[in-house]
Amino acid sequence: MASEWSPGTLSLTRRFHLAVRRVRDFDARRPLVWDLLLTGVLALVALADLLGGRWKLTAHGTDVPGWLPWLVSAGLVLPVVWRRRAPLAVMCALAVPGLVDGWTGTALEAGASRLVLLYGIAVRRPSSELVGASALAAAQIAVSAVRWPEGDLDRQLVPNLMTCAVVVLAGIAVRTRRDYTASLLERARQLEVERDQQARLAAAAERARIAREMHDIIGHHLSVITGLADGGSYAARKNPERATQALEAIGDTSREALGELRKLLGMLRDATADPTQRPALADLAPQPALADLDLLLGRVREAGLPVRATFSGQGAGLSPGLQLAVYRIVQEALTNTLKHAGPHASAELALAHTPHGVDLRITDTGLGTAPGPPDGGQGLAGMRQRAALYGGTLEAGPLPSGGWRVHAHLPAERSGQQ
Repeated sequence: MASEWSPGTLSLTRRFHLAVRRVRDFDARRPLVWDLLLTGVLALVALADLLGGRWKLTAHGTDVPGWLPWLVSAGLVLPVVWRRRAPLAVMCALAVPGLVDGWTGTALEAGASRLVLLYGIAVRRPSSELVGASALAAAQIAVSAVRWPEGDLDRQLVPNLMTCAVVVLAGIAVRTRRDYTASLLERARQLEVERDQQARLAAAAERARIAREMHDIIGHHLSVITGLADGGSYAARKNPERATQALEAIGDTSREALGELRKLLGMLRDATADPTQRPALADLAPQPALADLDLLLGRVREAGLPVRATFSGQGAGLSPGLQLAVYRIVQEALTNTLKHAGPHASAELALAHTPHGVDLRITDTGLGTAPGPPDGGQGLAGMRQRAALYGGTLEAGPLPSGGWRVHAHLPAERSGQQ
């Protein structure tokens, strides 16, 4: 049977919440209209109690001037218009006609206005104001119970106090629910902001990785091509066969550079994709590894830079990302040597695998000048960043006897680290 009426109930619930939301929105835009409407409802209740002397049916004392119930009712109803502007002040203003009502025993229906004030204070105001307003309401009830002790005092006092307590608890419950809902909304907003920040950070990290790769690929291959072209132009006049070999090497180097750039730029084809869902740069296969160092050294030698390499230890267990970092550091260091060491320079590479990690030294016999601008250029910064990504260090500077030295140490990877 539940399946027959559940959809209708759900639809009714949604309609109710939508109506409540509309009322709240209207109240937020025009609070005075809602306050006037509520005051008008209370005024109609008071008029219904006053017309025809109906108030005498429930009054404890009826021996009062005829104008007094009207004046007291007006004093209990009219201040409600300002219930949200100064609720505690309005409660104090209601206490005067309320005490008169309790002392004279008229027990007017307009006294319900203090319950409206109590509820509003419990929903919106600090607890100190709620305590003061509750004390004023209790004082009015106590005056009536003491002044007109009809039967058991507890039967007159407790029900009225319980009514005020229920109203206060209802206001506190509504306030708690509103605060909880507001905290959930704020938390959702913060999570959305954090998500956007993480996406921007991921995109920035990806751009930085791509920039480093492009710098290494373009800088190295163009330096090699420049060296081959210079050597080929010199050999063309004396040894055409060597010039032809230089041109072929230029073609091979250019094609290799284009292939690596195509793989790199493939990450940027879908500009609207979530950056956190794109493949990591180290996951793009195939990426250069330690096994490709021989090919790199061969290209550098063809470009005119003699390089002596020494390898020790076993690096087969290194992750692809760490091997790529070592490869790029070697590539950038030799590229800087090609560009800045000057003629007749030579280089030496020492790569050692130890239980503590990878130790890498590249030295040359060049001029010993810093590559690029005075701040070290992008090449040195990129090498330091690559080393730092794996918790390593990189030092670079001129040698006392002339030349340039690059020393990098990348610590051993922990178990399970990729």
